[in-house]
Amino acid sequence: MTVAASFLRRRLHAAGLTDIVAVEPVGGGLAATAGLARRGDGTSVFAKAFGEPPSDDAFAAEAEGLTALREAGGIATPDIVLADRDLLVLSVLRPRPDTAAFWERLAHALARLHLTTRHPRFGWHRDNWLGRRRQVNTWADDGFEFFARHRLLRWLGERRVREVLDTADRAALERLCDRLPELLPVGRACLTHGDLWAQNVMATAAGLPALIDPAVSYTWAEVDLAHLWTTAPPPEAQVFFGLYAELTGLDRDWRARMPILQLRQHLAVIAQFDPDWGAADLVRATLAPFRQRP
Repeated sequence: MTVAASFLRRRLHAAGLTDIVAVEPVGGGLAATAGLARRGDGTSVFAKAFGEPPSDDAFAAEAEGLTALREAGGIATPDIVLADRDLLVLSVLRPRPDTAAFWERLAHALARLHLTTRHPRFGWHRDNWLGRRRQVNTWADDGFEFFARHRLLRWLGERRVREVLDTADRAALERLCDRLPELLPVGRACLTHGDLWAQNVMATAAGLPALIDPAVSYTWAEVDLAHLWTTAPPPEAQVFFGLYAELTGLDRDWRARMPILQLRQHLAVIAQFDPDWGAADLVRATLAPFRQRP
């Protein structure tokens, strides 16, 4: 048994799931150890755990996000078997089928989520977690203020961000934040997944789109769109973007906004991972027009 499998099995048994007979680690996650756990009756559950949890409520917040997406937004998520300080156990989903038909269904599901969950304020009733870092969700009436303070400038205090971005980079980010009302359209807040890259799109047993690993909040819908757009979705996903834009009434300039909105995720990656898979270079490229000229 691998170290990861043994670790998860101990956590599962300690949580009272003593009928777990085998654990098969799975990859893809960046913050926690995850695996498929087979029970004595032949069924399986998905489990993940942190070696050292970033907080006592990280998994409870994630479970709450899954429930909100399903109950408020009508989008499929895994059932929650257990969520405590040390462990999250969920029902098992299937890998997504990368077909045009599947991505069309996702476009309809995500458009429905964003159009039916509009909210008068930006934020969430609690902070939650993006990877191993806290996502600050303090309520705000102004979307530009919320995005600047809690999705961009918030990362400048992280040690690795301070090391990677120099004074000119940080000043350029502050200037971009000051100009957000010129760069982005006024938008309503809605319930967003918050970490919507292709790896977090799965499928139900019936083949319907299902989402995992959320960092939910009420904010601009295009935050979710930007994460999918800029993280190399499969070629079959291209049908998604045109259909989503049509269903939600996006203007023709939406693609130009994606790098600015995705700054939040690139900064989060820099803060948590070394190497950062090119995130720092992407941040600098987006900030280049906001550098002061000599």
